[in-house]
Amino acid sequence: MMDWDDAYANAAHIPGADGYPEMWAKAAQGFRDITLCERDLPYGEGPRQRYDLFHPDRLARGVVIFVHGGYWLRFDKSFWSHLAAGPLAHGWAVAMPSYDLCPDVSITQIGQQIRAAISTIAFKVPGPVRLAGHSAGGHLVARSAVPTPGARWQDRLEKVVPISPVADLAPLMNTTMNRDLQIDAAEAAAESPVHLPAPKAPVTVWVGADERPVFLEQAQALTDAWGCAQIIDQGRHHFDVIAGLADPASTLTATVLDGQHTVQ
Repeated sequence: MMDWDDAYANAAHIPGADGYPEMWAKAAQGFRDITLCERDLPYGEGPRQRYDLFHPDRLARGVVIFVHGGYWLRFDKSFWSHLAAGPLAHGWAVAMPSYDLCPDVSITQIGQQIRAAISTIAFKVPGPVRLAGHSAGGHLVARSAVPTPGARWQDRLEKVVPISPVADLAPLMNTTMNRDLQIDAAEAAAESPVHLPAPKAPVTVWVGADERPVFLEQAQALTDAWGCAQIIDQGRHHFDVIAGLADPASTLTATVLDGQHTVQ
């Protein structure tokens, strides 16, 4: 019988996993200290409904919006600032929102918050919009990109890169996390990107080759459902698969910015 908790337990299978949050937070703080950044801009009423906006040293070509992961249960925007470095070096503004967490709100409500954040950010920064998100953030950007009447910012959406996304919520109903996530069958059907129409913008699903098998399966399921490109990042696991966003010369940064569609 499948041990669903172990299947989705990334940290238990990554050497030195406990050190990653501190490493991320330190790198993020150091990056904020040297970068032009507007902090804690509001997109909603709650204290976590805030985003940071990083500005390049020239007129921005558009905006990349990065949505963090953490199983909708943990973290905030302050851990990921350094991941703006790649797009910034190419002249793109980068926005990173926080959001309320389960069980205080549902995954459906978090998705609504992220769509409100994207709309607010797109109004503030002119030009094309690119979305990237990791793990639960991969779910959130994929779900946000589904064609939605009245979402005027979607006309400016040029690329979506879900990184190691949770594209089907149903398996998480079998985990002990669901005591806090509180996913039911109706929410899994309504909020899982695999059951929803593909975005009009190009999508590339990105996943690490050394991830847990369920994340490779989730990435493949979204790739199949949307008929989109997929890149398997060799030698990367769930915690370091996002590292390329901090590197202006990485393939991940190029995929977000240049619209590469290579399937590997």
